[in-house]
Amino acid sequence: MESQVRGGTRWKRFAVVMVPSVAAAACVGVGLAQGALAASFSVSGQQFKVSASHLHGEGFAQYGGIDSVYTSTAGEKKTQVPVAISSFDDATISKMCQSVATPIPLIGKTVYLRLEAGNDAKKPVTAENLYIDVAQLDADAEFKNIDIGVAVRDKTRGPDVKKGENVLPGGFAQQAETADLTGVKQTAWATTAGTFKLSGLSMKLGMDKGMECF
Repeated sequence: MESQVRGGTRWKRFAVVMVPSVAAAACVGVGLAQGALAASFSVSGQQFKVSASHLHGEGFAQYGGIDSVYTSTAGEKKTQVPVAISSFDDATISKMCQSVATPIPLIGKTVYLRLEAGNDAKKPVTAENLYIDVAQLDADAEFKNIDIGVAVRDKTRGPDVKKGENVLPGGFAQQAETADLTGVKQTAWATTAGTFKLSGLSMKLGMDKGMECF
């Protein structure tokens, strides 16, 4: 069975993935409030942008989770934010761009870091055991043999839930044999991978907002 998702606005465009994930994240938030689990996976207080012309993933799963985000540079304050955790056994990414904006209070400027890789069609970016803690995602998506509504503990595709992630074992998840995302634009809190091969890596720093991926 194949499922294809297309749409107009940023939420409708990926509704099949994002709506269940928002529900799952809400369930995790309730569990957190009731003391069912503790928030321990900490990330910086900065989101980053990632774009790609195409991402092909083998062994896909997605479920809701909670990240602890530092709200001050000194690291003494944290807040919890819901995320949609997308995971892949293997991923191939074409024309990948990653950018992060870092405000510098002392000079009143923002510094932008931009990474590019996989621009050569014959040498795409590859990753194994890839996890992305997503805040927002736009893409055209196509899934093969998709299951929607499985429990996180019973999913059979995608890598295992990584140590330190805060999810409810019986919470909402979805999985697919393969996932193909085209025209990807996403904002994320964190990305981790067992291996991450960046062919043709290019890094730039500057103060031009145009350096952002989108």
